Amino acid sequence: MQDVNVLEDGHLTVYAGLPVVDWPSAGEAERRATTAAAGEAAWRITADTYDSEESWPEAFARFAGTVDLAQVRALVVGAWPEAYETGPAQVVEALLAARDRMPALRGIFVGDMVSEECEISWIVQGDLTPLLTGFPELEHFGIRGGTGLLFPPVRHEKLRELVVQTGGLPAEAVRGIAASDFPALTVLDLWLGTSDYGGDSGPADLAPFLAGTRLPALRRLALRNSEIQDEVAAAVATAPVVARLSALDLSMGVLTDAGGTALLDGVPLTHLASLDLHHNYLGADVAQRLRDALEPAGVRLDLDRGDADEDVDGDDGTVWRYVAVGE
Repeated sequence: MQDVNVLEDGHLTVYAGLPVVDWPSAGEAERRATTAAAGEAAWRITADTYDSEESWPEAFARFAGTVDLAQVRALVVGAWPEAYETGPAQVVEALLAARDRMPALRGIFVGDMVSEECEISWIVQGDLTPLLTGFPELEHFGIRGGTGLLFPPVRHEKLRELVVQTGGLPAEAVRGIAASDFPALTVLDLWLGTSDYGGDSGPADLAPFLAGTRLPALRRLALRNSEIQDEVAAAVATAPVVARLSALDLSMGVLTDAGGTALLDGVPLTHLASLDLHHNYLGADVAQRLRDALEPAGVRLDLDRGDADEDVDGDDGTVWRYVAVGE
């Protein structure tokens, strides 16, 4: 599945269909002049993780004092001070306090940090659902970081895209998302991660997404970056929801021949526009079987192994495989 949002070196460069433009931080020696109109960019507002000269609300206040908030369509929350210890409660509070001044806001992404700012598995989150209830016109919502992430069930009439990028997505959060009502949601993208970083969900937690009885508008489903990608693939292989998808993404995880064979033996996938399995551990035979089954039907198939690599324990022969994004 081609990303709806574009990343470069870890930072978003496009969000909610708009180019990401950085709002200058307080610590910059020379303020960069920004030529983008208020409504023509997804504005990335950040405060340094380490030794910041200002809080995130202070950075946002500078932004709000210069840019016409009434025209802003998308905001990307970058780092906040000590994001490895402190969640974004002040960010949420600042955004909610300004909601009446942002009637055009349609996209919010919280936690757009790269490793130099804060490793993805270190980013402390919390309950961000007040942003959904506080902005009923929101269409795009994204989160990076799973530590402490809470997602109590919520209903939102307009949300079309939900992205949660983690090195470990807590099962409780997965279940909360699964129990939420998103009648307009067309894109769901979850990075499930590993148990080393809190990713303790299993196929049973994904069942509500896969049954096809919820998320009636869903067309693009990504359940990726998982250490149990074979189990996820096996669950997807018999899932009723697949019949109404146009794009399926099971990439970035530990997908082996067992998962690839399950997909081959499951419900037909020839109706898909794309199937993304990049960063995989498939053998040549199974990879070719997937090509033979899907490419003649016009499915865009991504089988690029990328940097997927194996370590073999010299003492006992144990093979270690890794997800694309962990720490």
